[in-house]
Amino acid sequence: MCGMSQQPHNRTPAPSAPARPDASMSLLTHVMDHSLDEGYAEASARREADGTAGLPRTLKAKLALAAGLVLAAMVVTLGAAEARVDAPVLAKERQELIDRVQRADERADALEQTIDRLRADVAARQRAALKQPGGSQGELVSMLSGATEVRGPGIKLVVDDAKGSSTGDGGKPRESSGFSDTGRLRDRDMQKIVNGLWQSGAEAISINGQRLTELSAIRAAGDAILVDNRPLVPPYEVLAVGDKKRLGPAFQDSADGQYLRVLQESYGIRYTLSAADELRLPPASSLIVRTATAAEQQKGAS
Repeated sequence: MCGMSQQPHNRTPAPSAPARPDASMSLLTHVMDHSLDEGYAEASARREADGTAGLPRTLKAKLALAAGLVLAAMVVTLGAAEARVDAPVLAKERQELIDRVQRADERADALEQTIDRLRADVAARQRAALKQPGGSQGELVSMLSGATEVRGPGIKLVVDDAKGSSTGDGGKPRESSGFSDTGRLRDRDMQKIVNGLWQSGAEAISINGQRLTELSAIRAAGDAILVDNRPLVPPYEVLAVGDKKRLGPAFQDSADGQYLRVLQESYGIRYTLSAADELRLPPASSLIVRTATAAEQQKGAS
C-alpha cells in the first residue's frame, strides 16, 4: 500500500446571506411586501391587458363621469346651503326654549318666597293668638305648644354616626327596623331618644334648632332624618329644657337611654350628654291649630 500522504480537504462553509433586521417580524413583513391580495393583483393585470384600467377612454364614459361629479357637487352644495339657512332658526328656537325655562324658574322661586312669607305670617298670627287672654294658662299653653321661645336650664345631648359607617347587614337591636346600615343613626333611633327625654321630664325639646311640638313627626327620607319634613344632618344636637340635675340621670336610667348605650357599644354610634345652665329653644316654625274654643269673658268686663 502506498505510503503517500493525503492532503486534508478544507471544507470552508459558503458565506450565508446576512439575516434581515426584520426577520423576527415575518408576518408583518409579508403583509407589507404583499399589500395587494393576489386575486386583486390578477384582476388589475387583466384590466390593464384589456385596456379597461384607469380613467374612461370613450367620450360617452367621460361625459357620464363628469355628470356624476357635477351631481355630487350640487348635492353637497345644496346640503351646506340648507344647513346654513336652518342654523339661525335652530339657534332662535333654542334660545326661546332657554328663556322659557329661565322664566319658569323665576316664577317658581317667586312662588316659593311667597309661600315662605305666608307661612311665617300664619305662624306669627298663631303665636299671637295663643298669647291672648288666658293669663298664666295661656302662657303655659303657648310654651307647651311650641309657639314661644323657651329659655332655661336643661341638658345637651349630641348624637353622631359611627366613624366610617358603611352599609352592612342589619342586626340587633335594630334588625326589625328595615335599615341595613347599622353604623348610622336612623329615624326610629331618634324617636326613641326624644320619647325617652319626654318621659324623663323634659319640658321642651329641639333637634338641630328645630323645635318639637306634640304634633312633630320624625321620619326618614332615604338616609336623611326629617323633623317636620325638614332634613337634618349629623351630628344631631338635642336640647332639652328641664331640671338639669334630674333630667340627665333619669334619661340614662330609662329604657331609651339604655337603648342609646347599646347603639354606642354595639355599633359605634357616638353621643355625649352634658348639663347646661341656660338653653335657648326657638319657637316652632309652623303650628297647626286643630281645636280652638273662645275664651270665656270675665264677669264685669265690658
